[in-house]
Amino acid sequence: MSDDLTHVIAVAQAAAVVDDVERNLATLSGLVAAAAEQGADVVVTPELFATGYAPDRAWRHDGQAVRAALATLAREHRVALVASSVDSVGDAHHIAASLFSPDGEELSRVHKRHLFGGVEQEWMTPAEAYGDPVAWRGTSWGVGVCYDVEFPEFARSLSIAGADILLVPTAVPTVEEGVEGLGDAWHYSASQISTLQVPARALENGVVIAYANQCGPGFTGRSCIATPFGHNAAMLGDEPGVAVVRVPLAAIHRARSINTYVADLPRG
Repeated sequence: MSDDLTHVIAVAQAAAVVDDVERNLATLSGLVAAAAEQGADVVVTPELFATGYAPDRAWRHDGQAVRAALATLAREHRVALVASSVDSVGDAHHIAASLFSPDGEELSRVHKRHLFGGVEQEWMTPAEAYGDPVAWRGTSWGVGVCYDVEFPEFARSLSIAGADILLVPTAVPTVEEGVEGLGDAWHYSASQISTLQVPARALENGVVIAYANQCGPGFTGRSCIATPFGHNAAMLGDEPGVAVVRVPLAAIHRARSINTYVADLPRG
């Protein structure tokens, strides 16, 4: 990783329509175009956006055809694109995320390891391991899917493997739960994944994390890009849109020199 390198990373969010692949791809194209116009060279999009987030139905669509269409979007807009699909292998269906180069080459495809909730667990098959980082343009990129980032092992394993930037499509359902009468400290909001967990994962592992969520009814929105200093450099709200952040690789090196968590891990 050269200190002279800089990437411009975007997260994009919108509301998908279940089973309307054509419409969802058109929505993605508009978002990617908007990010590219702001100088993004990497754009992260939400989990299962092309098919709509419905794990009991998404596997019925041709995942290979969906990935071909996503590769075309990367080529058309000349950006690296991270997008999600269902990868069917025999009788097993996996929620996948792919990293496409600006030429439309699929550089990486990983399967979601941690399945969220009963519907995913009934219809999808979990990965046996996290995906390996992939080298592209002088940087090591790690990819995961949604619930993966809520487990410390995900970001830690990829950072140990050398990843500099983690790219995570997600679809977080709205959850607001707590213990009545005990105040805010005893209340959970799923929006805390964006505001608390993602920045913490970035801080404790010395990585940048780009986390792209669905928005609209039933989803939390708040797609974010967290720095290895433990802050969100950008975070969207509840509405469709894109957020773009310039990421100098020298800043990642600097953060790792301040908080040496990964370097100080016992080995063996």
